Amino acid sequence: MKLDSAIASILPIDPANTSVSSHGGGGMSSASTSKITTKLDDGTEKHFFMKTGSGKEAEVMFEGEHTSLNALHNAVPSLCPQSYGFGQLADTPNKSFLVTDFLDLSSRRSSSTPSTGHSLAAKLAKLHTTPAPTPEGYTKPMFGFPATTCCGDTPQENGYRESWADFYADSRLRFILRRSEKSNGRDKELHDLVETTCKTVVPRLIGDDHLNNGKGITPVVVHGDLWSGNASRGSIGGKGSVEDVVYDPSSCYAHSEYDLGIMKMFGGFGETFLKEYHELCSKTEPVAEYDDRVALYELYHHLNHHALFGGGYRSGAVTIMKRLLGKYGDRGEL
Repeated sequence: MKLDSAIASILPIDPANTSVSSHGGGGMSSASTSKITTKLDDGTEKHFFMKTGSGKEAEVMFEGEHTSLNALHNAVPSLCPQSYGFGQLADTPNKSFLVTDFLDLSSRRSSSTPSTGHSLAAKLAKLHTTPAPTPEGYTKPMFGFPATTCCGDTPQENGYRESWADFYADSRLRFILRRSEKSNGRDKELHDLVETTCKTVVPRLIGDDHLNNGKGITPVVVHGDLWSGNASRGSIGGKGSVEDVVYDPSSCYAHSEYDLGIMKMFGGFGETFLKEYHELCSKTEPVAEYDDRVALYELYHHLNHHALFGGGYRSGAVTIMKRLLGKYGDRGEL
């Protein structure tokens, strides 16, 4: 397969000494993936990873993943591959691409292959204790993100907000409710539960004047879709040591505990992981409400899966909301 000239213009490689081959794993339902192999001047090989896809959806997703990977990489370089670029292919009309470091996951299932460097818990703690950068045009870090990111196939609203509670209520819960109603039709019970949760539980649990004894929280970069299938062991660049790594992010500048919602929903991380993580990244005050905040963040992913797939994910969302409303909401609105 020939290297597209748009990608050749981004990577510091010689197209004459470069080949492209099919490679499995895309993170998007309609993406194709490839491995780019190039021979350097010293005779050694270097590998890159490429995704391609058609339509506006692919273009949006690749820009979001590019921006997400580099936000994570800038905070913790060994956590994930670096992205080199995205855009339109020059030699194949109406197709978009994303090109990143190649991530060799050949040892992902082997427990006998030791991980070198810092553990995933330590890397995630470092990520979640590194303040987000100040966006261009602003005077302080904000909640949101400079690009649309996709959680699964859902393109998310990431407009900047000063308030985390407002961002989570409007750009996550109310946003995904609209997506769900578009996919599944109007559901009065679900609509009313989400709206009441946004009005009562969100300000009560994650209000800016409530967290950290009224001091609020500082935005940090989060992965955004950190279920166990998006974390593994691998070698970035296909060479060198095997490390704990993540991929297929859907990042934003958020509360550090936001990632813990989907981690809890699908499991796979365990108490040992969380113990190490929280020794390095403390639970937000009030600590007594930590489990309920994590459940509130898990709620978004139940709603997102309901929007994408329908079916049984509705019950998980309803259960979480009814429990939180029973504890923190106005019982007259249940």
